[in-house]
Amino acid sequence: MWMSDEEYCNLTGLDASAVEDLIGSGKLTVKVEDGVRYIDPSKGAREVIVPAKLRELSARNTHEMIVQPEFVEKTIGTIINLHEKVLDAKDETITAVRVENEFLREALGSLQELYEEDRKTIHTLQEQLKLSQQDVEFMRRKYKLMWNKVIDENTD
Repeated sequence: MWMSDEEYCNLTGLDASAVEDLIGSGKLTVKVEDGVRYIDPSKGAREVIVPAKLRELSARNTHEMIVQPEFVEKTIGTIINLHEKVLDAKDETITAVRVENEFLREALGSLQELYEEDRKTIHTLQEQLKLSQQDVEFMRRKYKLMWNKVIDENTD
């Protein structure tokens, strides 16, 4: 995964001149595409992630590590900030799910109303069909009786 110089500086916390020095010393792998320089963060990560001052302290004091209070405060602040962002995202997700559930509930209610209306319409149409069939049957019997009467009169 390649990153632009700016992204790499943001990720590592180094300034542009320090990145230039690392590139010059061959500790970082770079490529240029369309006039934009990209850095491979997996190469030279050890040199970049462990700042020189910390390496110096570590080399001097291998048995005990000194952590400045500012570092601890910044770390705790960062963790709290990330936690707040996660909580905000969770709240937004919950709100979105609630809105979606309300929309689905309303849609289901509308569909139930339409279903009831359709049932009533079907029932009405079935009743009309029955009445029409009864009318057709009545007319059939009536014409049959009339034609039988005509035939009987003409045969006599």
